[in-house]
Amino acid sequence: MTDTAQDQFTGRGAGKMDTIAKGPFAPIYPVIARQILETCGIVRGTCIDLGCGPGHLALALAAESDLSIDAFDASPDMLAIAEQNILDAGLSARVRPIPGDVHDLPYPDGSVDLIVSRGSLFFWEDRERAFAEIYRVLRPGGRTFVGGGFGTAALKAAITEKMRTIDPEWEAKAAERMSRQNTDAIRRELETAGIPDCEVIHDEAGFWIVMRK
Repeated sequence: MTDTAQDQFTGRGAGKMDTIAKGPFAPIYPVIARQILETCGIVRGTCIDLGCGPGHLALALAAESDLSIDAFDASPDMLAIAEQNILDAGLSARVRPIPGDVHDLPYPDGSVDLIVSRGSLFFWEDRERAFAEIYRVLRPGGRTFVGGGFGTAALKAAITEKMRTIDPEWEAKAAERMSRQNTDAIRRELETAGIPDCEVIHDEAGFWIVMRK
């Protein structure tokens, strides 16, 4: 796979991402969904899956909870795939594809109970602005679970082994994204964005940003 970062989310790149999500990555979404619900304690209300891609985390959350979920992405091609996946899962009553930009979220202040995202923050142009927007739309008592985890260390190892044959560059890119240096930079960005109550949970499976409001 030699697509540029932009090409990953359009046309054939979007299709490749969906294929990988349904293949090597498929086991992580139910695990991460349960981690989100256990950590945040929010099982109903409104939820946004930012940078949802093909929509698999949003679908896993819907299957494990009573949340109404916006599968939110800037790529029309990704949203078209997500919409079909939502229909195929029979969850169109509770999961809807929404186009938009993480840097300018189309939601009122204090209106969303839970905001999640897996993997998309590595592609945000201005993370400080995005973090400020996420915090703005969180409802009092709301939570986030945003980052790049793989569920468990065992799942991460299994995915890494499979991805070596699919994309020889993937392992090095994943290691850089999950590095302590990167999470330290994210902590600084959260502070600069003025997020008053948050933590970065970093373990062998990856990391997650939990904001509280």
